[in-house]
Amino acid sequence: MSYITAFRRLPARTARRRQRARMPEMGVNDSAGDLEVSIVMPCLNEAETVASCILKARKAIAAGGLRAEIIVADNGSTDGSREIAERHGARVVPVPVKGYGAALREGILAASGRYIIMGDSDDSYDFTEILPFIERLREGYDLVMGCRLPSGGGRIMPDAMPWKNRWIGNPVLSKIGRLFFRIPVTDFHCGLRGFSRDAFLRLNMHTTGMEFASEMIIKAGLLNMKISELPITLHKDGRYRPPHLRPWRDGWRHLRFMLMYSPRWLFLLPGIALMSVGAIFFGALLSGPLTVGTVHFDTNTLIVSAMAVLLGFQLCSFYLFTRRFALSEGLLPSGSWMDKLSSVITLEGGILIGVAMALGGGAILASAVIGWARKDFGPLSYPESLRRVIPGVTMIILGVQMFFSSFFIGILGLPRK
Repeated sequence: MSYITAFRRLPARTARRRQRARMPEMGVNDSAGDLEVSIVMPCLNEAETVASCILKARKAIAAGGLRAEIIVADNGSTDGSREIAERHGARVVPVPVKGYGAALREGILAASGRYIIMGDSDDSYDFTEILPFIERLREGYDLVMGCRLPSGGGRIMPDAMPWKNRWIGNPVLSKIGRLFFRIPVTDFHCGLRGFSRDAFLRLNMHTTGMEFASEMIIKAGLLNMKISELPITLHKDGRYRPPHLRPWRDGWRHLRFMLMYSPRWLFLLPGIALMSVGAIFFGALLSGPLTVGTVHFDTNTLIVSAMAVLLGFQLCSFYLFTRRFALSEGLLPSGSWMDKLSSVITLEGGILIGVAMALGGGAILASAVIGWARKDFGPLSYPESLRRVIPGVTMIILGVQMFFSSFFIGILGLPRK
């Protein structure tokens, strides 16, 4: 019976004890007590490269005199990656749930170190470069990001990154991330990063796919964690098979995740813009037609303006719904001016404002009906009559929306387990 077969048949605790007993000879040192560093590598069929990554990690451990362990979070490999990792002294954590994020999450939760270094097991990251990450973590930083992009001092070796990732995907998504969340990081999606175990537990990670990378840095920014960045070199991976990454699909998933975690950009700012533009034209056209140069605006534009106001209000309502839900679930931190405003406007206050608006709109419609009655309900002068009908209908719709939106926000704010 081979060593690997015998090892896998042992009870889990016995297997771990025997494997750790072999660690000193494999270059992993935990003899001084609690581990300081855990190096976690997600793995799915990386038989060609996982051994090289482990050997480089061992060199860094020896060079730094670290009390450390190497964990390979195996996501269901069928090419012998798990056996190779065990043979080279890594602790293998089987992860049955598929996904990059799932593998990392379970590997990190199984780690014993105070600090975690994570990096892909495809040999694109040089694990001998991890000591500066550990130094930054010792200085008190919660998250230390690697930066592959030259704009942040990094270096990308030839053929190490597809052109669409290098020139479109990573720079654009990173710029969007900095704009949305004001996080001073050049490369949002670098897979080589370090963080403290306490910081990771505070992040309360949920995603199981490629969004894991975005979720980590976004939540760290939202929680005002101390973040640093170090330039690194990205090497061409050592695999002969195609990578797991699907640039367009995974890029969309990252963008979608950023939008979902930034309701201000997804709902609030577009909503305010629509309402503002709509209200300006709406108010200008109530008293009569408007001519700007050779362009003539009248009731048709008034209808479009009313639509913009209604859509803008709906988007702002979605923002309040999302914020209230995210706050109650602990997904986003509190403190924005809209959170303070929504706490001032109570359920009853929103209902009263909604009822008042609906009644005001009804009064405007009633005046239009009275004017129609004075003409014995005959034909109307449409441009003039619409200047009362459109505002009346708009105010009624806004009032009804505010009435029921207030109830929905109240429901989201109910205390629950």
